[in-house]
Amino acid sequence: MNITQPNRVTRSYMQRLVAAPSVVFPLLCPVREADWIEGWDPISVASHSGVAEPDCVFVTAATPSDAIWYVTRHEPANGFVEMLKITPLVTACRLTIQLRAVATGSEAVVTYTHTSLGTEGDAFVASFTDAYYRQFMQDWERRINYYLEHGSAMPAAAG
Repeated sequence: MNITQPNRVTRSYMQRLVAAPSVVFPLLCPVREADWIEGWDPISVASHSGVAEPDCVFVTAATPSDAIWYVTRHEPANGFVEMLKITPLVTACRLTIQLRAVATGSEAVVTYTHTSLGTEGDAFVASFTDAYYRQFMQDWERRINYYLEHGSAMPAAAG
């Protein structure tokens, strides 16, 4: 047995969204993300309801092998969702999103924790900088707000 100190990075960002948590929360789903992220297309989704729910599992394309996502907590009344994402030989990731109502809509605290599972994961963890994460979250924020305002995904040229 090889026990080592984890090579891990955690980043959080607060998004300001233009709709109430009850409108935003259903969009935090492997199926509904296709509504607001142009090109989002999970390979498969295992769900009784057809959308995100506790124990929903979905697979997305990744390198060197596809990533497996597992919804561990899905609490619409609390505006909270937690997912685990395993990209074999690269990273194990925990994603949490906490929504809260504000006068202008919602705030969403989005936190990713990536733990390396090997050499490729070490490179990924090193590249998951504050600047990279801020840009990633701002892009996500623009895309979901565009959808909330226009009812369609932001065209690729507008991003």
